[in-house]
Amino acid sequence: MDRRRERRLTLELPVRIWGVDRMARPFAEIVRVGNVSNRGAVLIGMRSKVQTGDLLDVQLGASRSQFRIVWMGVSGEAGIQALAMELPIFGLGNGIGLPRVFAMVGTG
Repeated sequence: MDRRRERRLTLELPVRIWGVDRMARPFAEIVRVGNVSNRGAVLIGMRSKVQTGDLLDVQLGASRSQFRIVWMGVSGEAGIQALAMELPIFGLGNGIGLPRVFAMVGTG
């Protein structure tokens, strides 16, 4: 039985992230996001040297929000959680975020 508080969706989408690394240098990069929920996600393919507790800005399409890194994995994976005052950009079923992305599939 899954004990997680929120429903999750396994997918991979490109997102833009930026912040300040552990050497106090600004960075920006394009990574993939996977295993998303309303308030968090897993980043895949990060190259910047960041650590647990650091803040990141994440942009998906025109939506952006600020997140805290809650865990770091091997090979460029990081778990992120939206700050409490931020609107969810990976919203599942609330009319913003992913439903808008999925509505665009097949329209081009």
